[in-house]
Parts: sequence; structure tokens; C-alpha cells
Amino acid sequence: MTLELGGIHHLTAVTAEAKKNLAFYTQTLGMRLIKKTVNQDDTTAYHLFYGDGVASPGADLTFFDFDAAREQRGNHTVSRTGLRVDSEDSLNWWKSHLQTHNVGTSAIKERNGHLSLDFEDFEGQRFRMVIDGANKVVPWAKSPVPAERQIIGLGPISMAVPKLDGTEAMLTQVMNMRKVRSYAAANGVAETHVFEMGPGGPAAELHVVVDPSLKPARPGAGGVHHVAFRTPDQDTLREWIARTRQFGIRSSGEVERFYFTSLYFREPNGILFEIATDVPGFAADEPMESLGESLALPPFLESRRASIEANLKPLA
Repeated sequence: MTLELGGIHHLTAVTAEAKKNLAFYTQTLGMRLIKKTVNQDDTTAYHLFYGDGVASPGADLTFFDFDAAREQRGNHTVSRTGLRVDSEDSLNWWKSHLQTHNVGTSAIKERNGHLSLDFEDFEGQRFRMVIDGANKVVPWAKSPVPAERQIIGLGPISMAVPKLDGTEAMLTQVMNMRKVRSYAAANGVAETHVFEMGPGGPAAELHVVVDPSLKPARPGAGGVHHVAFRTPDQDTLREWIARTRQFGIRSSGEVERFYFTSLYFREPNGILFEIATDVPGFAADEPMESLGESLALPPFLESRRASIEANLKPLA
């Protein structure tokens, strides 16, 4: 049986303004703060997780709070994050809603196989809302966004690279993705290649935009740190670890994040990938009804709680 990824697990981006970030994603986008914790490798920084009403895998948009300058856009990075909604009516609702909140938007039109709406947050984080007719909203009852209009989850994810060959080989030969279509850009320079995982559809698509004219990106606020893909549990994660080792790919090996277990490695154009387990999930240390309401720390950081809290900026 072929080892397959289940789709997008989460995406982690960078903000330099955690308080404004919290307001934008919970109030303007209406997502639930499902985990307020810290970057486990730098506990002076928040790690904020936003998701749907029950913290479903594949709905997690997360942010590291780093004191960083704005991202300089270019190649070798994730360039746009897809957010799924349920219908064209919802896209129209979001266009009006975002404009009411002084967020500029594109026209609604077909892009790379999906009817979609583009917009950016206050730091230039790039998003594309697309229609997902196969999955339903799992609403957050306290969201200011009506239940039927709430975001279903992530996908597709777009990444920008100068050359396709090495990346395509890793996606198809190592990660068992399927190349399903390609699109030429109107400028005649860039071309988008679409790869899908597992069940396919927007929740399981990775769009690789090849544009050799772009300079390398400089990481920063408004940019993306890494993208993570779904695997069910630790047993399948260890199969992925063995598979990457078989292909001679340098990786982190197994990393315990408490809410999931991870494997990190870079694809040939330098973009950081993660494979993460669906279990145990974000209710491992908090009741589902009160997720995100207080600072959560995994057990291996709990003894340092007082000093960690002292170094964090207030979010309220």
C-alpha cells in the first residue's frame, strides 16, 4: 500500500504584531484561537494557533510572534495561503465583509482551477479564498462571522520557486504526490504546477509557481515560516522518517510537539516542510470548550511557566 499524505495539516506564518494579529484573525476572519502557547524553540515568542470550532486538523493557521522586519517577497518560500469556504455566495459575502473592514480584495474569478478571492492581512500576508464543496464548516459559536460563512480550513497552498525539477522529484517520488495540471501565467514567465495528495481537492493541493525572474525572498513578518502536511499517527510518521532517510534527505527526525509529532526537512528550493500527525490534537491539555483562553504549555515547559510568562507581551 502506497504511503500517502492526507492533505495540508497546518501552515505557520510570521507576525511582528501579536495583538493586532489576534484581533484580525479572531474578529475580522472569525477564526477561533485554539491554542495560545509559545514557540518551543524560542519561548520568548508566542505561537498562536487559529482554527475551526473543534480544532480540526487541516484548519490550523498559526503564527510565530517574532520581532522582524517585513518579508521581502520572492522565490524559495510559500507565497500564498488558501482558505476554504463553502460556496460562491460565501465568496461574495467575504468580499463585502473584508471591504467593510478596510481590507482590500481582488475580483472574484477563476485562478488555477478554483473560483477565488485574493486579499492580504495588515502585514501583507497573502491569502486566496476558494470554494470547497466537499467539506462542511465546523463553526465556532462565538465567532463574529455567521456560522455558514466561516472558514472551513486551509488549502491550496502556493509556493514560489525558480526551478521545478528538484521540487517536482521530491513531491512525486519521495512524498507520493500526484501532478494533476499546470497553468501558464498571463505574463508569459511564471507557470503554476498543481500537485495533490490523498483525497485531492483544495484541502490537499500544493501549487508550485515557477518564476525564474524573481529574486530570493527575505523572511520576515507577513511571510510564511513553513507548511505542514497530514499523516494519521506516529506509526505512519515513522514510515515517513524511514522514507526520507532512504532517499538521503537530511531531516530533523522525530520531534515531539505534544499536540502532534513532527518531521521537518527542506525541499530542493529550500522551503521548510513538516509532516505532522493528526493526533493527539489540541484538546490534549485543555477542555475543548475553553481552548485558547489561557497560556498552554507542553509538559516539558511547564516547570518554566513563571519565567516564560514574564517574558511574553500582553495580548489583551
